[in-house]
Amino acid sequence: MMADGQAGPSGADELVFTQGPAKVPLFMLASASEASSAVPAVNAPVWRVAAGNLAAGATAGCAVELALYPIDTIKTRLQAMIGGGGLKSLLQSGGGKGLYAGVWGNLAGVAPASAIFMAFYEPTKKAVQSEVPADKQYLGPVVAGMVAGTASSLIRVPTEVVKQRLQTGEFTGAVKAVRTILGREGLRGLYAGYGAFMLRDLPFDAIEFVAYEQIKKAYGMTVRRELHPGETSIVGAIAGGFTGVITTPLDVLKTRLMTQGASGRYKNLLDATVTIARTEGLGAFMSGWQPRLIWISLGGFVFFPVLEAAKKYYAPK
Repeated sequence: MMADGQAGPSGADELVFTQGPAKVPLFMLASASEASSAVPAVNAPVWRVAAGNLAAGATAGCAVELALYPIDTIKTRLQAMIGGGGLKSLLQSGGGKGLYAGVWGNLAGVAPASAIFMAFYEPTKKAVQSEVPADKQYLGPVVAGMVAGTASSLIRVPTEVVKQRLQTGEFTGAVKAVRTILGREGLRGLYAGYGAFMLRDLPFDAIEFVAYEQIKKAYGMTVRRELHPGETSIVGAIAGGFTGVITTPLDVLKTRLMTQGASGRYKNLLDATVTIARTEGLGAFMSGWQPRLIWISLGGFVFFPVLEAAKKYYAPK
């Protein structure tokens, strides 16, 4: 998965694991579950192999969205509620209905965003690794992940803005939402919360990496062997859930900025932070942490099995 639940790269078949702390980012380590069952290389054009990987990533990403979208919707609605009230208040106000609101418009953005991520990730990783010594090969996936994440954010952010405003019931269709946002708020409206989006994703990756490595190291010392794919998935889910909870305040800020529309309730990220803290209390920054925990933890269990099957299906025959 990409940062915060979206599909990431699948190039783990090139990794070599060694004893001690891993030297690659979490999204590469998590992909190790598919490395042992990677499709054997065949004589096929480069474009055909790349197309298969892109299709597999898009398929897995869409599968995650379809499976976990209702949980994401509940999380978004809880975070967007001014004054809080919790899940009970949400259900009493009818907020438990239409949990798949905006899903098709979201999928239309998830697929190309995943494709763009993969398109930038692989060539950037190879280019960096060809320029650095053997003991710094880890810089390849690190730099590639940053470049690919930034590139894909150009589609991911507008997709997220439209999705969340559909989830909160402001609009009933993606096309109408895009037209209205552009008409009332301009192109800037589609990129509302961009800074908060990036601010959330960068620490998310860093914290998740540290959590994953510490849990993996502790468990490995207990069992005294390499972790099986299933165990790796469980560790990844725990690390993801932990990271999802502690980065919830950043996710709340992103949601508020993306869903405020033309109301101008918040001027910027700092103003949103101060306003929420002053008018709603610090507890508001943890709104939706329960569904966020479930959503991110379960994402890995959906993504990786689907990715493995999709890679085999789309691989050159």
